[in-house]
Amino acid sequence: MIPGRNPPTNWSEFIEGLWQRNPIFVMVLGMCPTMAITTSSINSISMGLATTFVLAASCWLISVMRNLIPKEVRIATYIVIIATFVTVVDYAIQAISLGLYEALGAYIKLIVANCLVLGRAEAHAARNKPVAATLNATGMGLGFTLGLFMIGAVRELLGAGKLFGISLFGPDYQPWVVMILPPGGFFVMGGWLMLFAIVRSRKAKSAPPTVAVPGAQNA
Repeated sequence: MIPGRNPPTNWSEFIEGLWQRNPIFVMVLGMCPTMAITTSSINSISMGLATTFVLAASCWLISVMRNLIPKEVRIATYIVIIATFVTVVDYAIQAISLGLYEALGAYIKLIVANCLVLGRAEAHAARNKPVAATLNATGMGLGFTLGLFMIGAVRELLGAGKLFGISLFGPDYQPWVVMILPPGGFFVMGGWLMLFAIVRSRKAKSAPPTVAVPGAQNA
């Protein structure tokens, strides 16, 4: 904790990953599934929720066991814990919807290698209590889900003229096929990042200038 700054609350732990440190648009993590499965809104949300469950459950368990795990084998232990919850998700999705399971393909299993999950385990869950670790992981997971949906919705709208499988533009719409191809993911992500950069730039210009207080540095 930084001296002079209040400790983080449960709410601040939760919302950190939703926007301020969004895994996709700010930290740029998990790009492999982001580019691969965001061809539709359903796939995007499903992958995001699966990652959220693995992230929250594994961070909770790692936080509970943080004082019992030897430092020398902590990374290997984290991977075993994460892989256990990924297996649960893998079988659950396969039982719920075989079509969705086939659409997500190997990317469900690759949640084990998602640097977002392992990074939260090492950087936060291993250093904080279970409630704070779980809330932070859940916020990060929902932020990841939001990012996937924002990309997937645009790609589905432009690439198929649909949203959640529902046609919106009628039979005369000519879809942008490139949007459902791999380059489409990079185009849409670049567009979102450019939009956020413009918003931040305008917000910074409109912010009132800070006034230096005489003698503040010597206080």
